[in-house]
Amino acid sequence: MPSNTALIQEITDKVLEQIDFGNITPIVLIDGRSNSGKSTFAKSLQESLFKQGESLPRVIHMDDLYPGWEGLSLGADYLNRFILEPLTKKQTASWQQWDWAQNQRGAWMEFSGGTPLIIEGCGALGDRASSVAFFRIWLEAKEPVRQARWLEREGNLDKFEMWAAQELDFYAREKSASLADLVIATDN
Repeated sequence: MPSNTALIQEITDKVLEQIDFGNITPIVLIDGRSNSGKSTFAKSLQESLFKQGESLPRVIHMDDLYPGWEGLSLGADYLNRFILEPLTKKQTASWQQWDWAQNQRGAWMEFSGGTPLIIEGCGALGDRASSVAFFRIWLEAKEPVRQARWLEREGNLDKFEMWAAQELDFYAREKSASLADLVIATDN
């Protein structure tokens, strides 16, 4: 399998080709279990697209959509209803980011298209989202690697099992990995 750098370049080329063909807002979904490398991959793709394209792609993090620690499925639904559905109708997407400190919806955000859109996070790749996306990516990492990354990020494993159970439920129902155009192992 090519390196992540080569994969980023391959995806960048495909997205920029879509823009050349008139799809001014190609949507790229990046999903996988917690701490599989989605945010890092999305940032690398955004930087590559910005460097080679004409505008900075928008990145939406699913962490900004979940209504708290028990909200993976609700966050995926929020993505579809408030971001993807309006964009497919050529309307402005308007949503509230989740304020984790206040444990409530916070700042309003908008996106009208005109540049690539990268959506990354657990629950980004479901059946409804998949149908409107240009490119779908699934990242995989072994549980010990993901757990170590979680511990480094959160400082404890208090919510790991609860979140993992939500992932298992969502991914069993949505068959997210099987919807992907590309599956990448990130722990080797």
